[in-house]
Amino acid sequence: MSAEQDVRQLRLQKLARLRELGHDPYLFEDFPQSHTPAEIHGRFADLEGAEVTVAGRITALRKMGKAAFFDLTRQGERVQVYLKKNDVGDTLWNVFNLVDIGDIVGVRGEVFRTKMGEVTVHVRDLSVLAKCLHTLPVGKEKEGHHWYALTDKEERYRRRYLDLIANEESRSLFVKRSRMISVTRRFLEERGFMEVETPVLQQDAGGAAARPFETHHNTLDLDLKLRISLELHLKRLIVGGFEKVFEIGRVFRNEGISTRHNPEFTMLELYQAYAKMEDIQALVEDLCREIAVRVFGSEKLEVGGVTLDFSKPWQRIDMLSKIETEAGVAPSEFETLKSAKAAMDRLGLPSEDESEVGSIIEKIHERFVERKLIQPTFVENFPIETSPLAKKHPTNPRLTRRFEGYMLGREFCNAFSELNDPIDQRARLELQAAQLAAGHHEANPMDEDFLYALEIGMPPTGGLGIGMDRLAMLLSGAETIRDVILFPTLRPEGRD
Repeated sequence: MSAEQDVRQLRLQKLARLRELGHDPYLFEDFPQSHTPAEIHGRFADLEGAEVTVAGRITALRKMGKAAFFDLTRQGERVQVYLKKNDVGDTLWNVFNLVDIGDIVGVRGEVFRTKMGEVTVHVRDLSVLAKCLHTLPVGKEKEGHHWYALTDKEERYRRRYLDLIANEESRSLFVKRSRMISVTRRFLEERGFMEVETPVLQQDAGGAAARPFETHHNTLDLDLKLRISLELHLKRLIVGGFEKVFEIGRVFRNEGISTRHNPEFTMLELYQAYAKMEDIQALVEDLCREIAVRVFGSEKLEVGGVTLDFSKPWQRIDMLSKIETEAGVAPSEFETLKSAKAAMDRLGLPSEDESEVGSIIEKIHERFVERKLIQPTFVENFPIETSPLAKKHPTNPRLTRRFEGYMLGREFCNAFSELNDPIDQRARLELQAAQLAAGHHEANPMDEDFLYALEIGMPPTGGLGIGMDRLAMLLSGAETIRDVILFPTLRPEGRD
């Protein structure tokens, strides 16, 4: 039997003894509490000498003969508790001797300050609310108290509940991520946007260059796909007369996993009628500034040794001009596929599988430009081949009125003046559908109902998509997107 199994067996025996003493932890449906640990500390001047009830998980335990100190932790805050046998009696003392670090308990007692200056609750009554049958992660000293830390990253992702118990930094990060979503929702609603919901299961999953997950509806005998984007249904609502709509929802892309990609992630998409690309840029600037101030406390954030400044307008750069500056490839070299591939070869990038100039442009941008965009920046004028849903540039039909937002060398948003010409849109989707039929699994399918909606008439519209996990990762300084997704997709344990 392993050491962990030994611990579980011993704690099961303690659980049985608790039940024999009439203190079954799992009979409690609730535990009325007057204060949290944070409130006891924050209001000590008013609470000193007063009786309180407080509950939490035991994260430290120090027994000293017929007395003991232990820490109760709840919502990332802890309060010290003092218990003495003479105060609680033999029966409750016996109950206390059956508790372990990790157990969840509730106590009633008076608030006082020890000679060492520690705010403490002097226990008069104690209830065991849940028995922990395993040891918490390896302990360490922190500010004079026994604390717990889960350092194995794989274990942190697989057993997030342990990570949240043991690592206050992780817990704080997810609180901030949640607040980012709340701030975003309020920001948009205050500007007249209406939140909506669109289908997750779709017959044709379009709106992005990604391979969908596929499933089957038995009753309808219908093959369906999980959505890869929110775009096409939200645009239908613009056609229907809702002029400002947004959705914050999960999207699913059957693609590789990396530090920046998870197959399931949270996307914000919004669409505003009678707006253009520049209007959406201003909206992004305002939104990021709002998140920085309300979630992180300042317009200027220190992230990984860099000060991100959201107090001023973002830099705007032309994609082809920046490629010329950083990679030495002139815009004229993208006039033909042959010359574009030659530029790739000169830069040491593989070109044999390339069939579109636009794809080559983006790959060179990703390799030589993207990582240098540290301060908040908009990159404008993307190629038409990689932007099938964006309006053409008025002076260069090979480019589009599309931009992406960058910071810390990474992209986090994609936006454009939306293509509302149904004839042009049909031609581009026909080209995408041909690529899909030829085996390019990330190409967009034909969506006849969407094209019909455009033929009804969609006003000039600006649209935006933000990967909220990516944005949380960048603003918090997280090393990987898994750090900001509570339950990331992982390879099954034991599988190479």
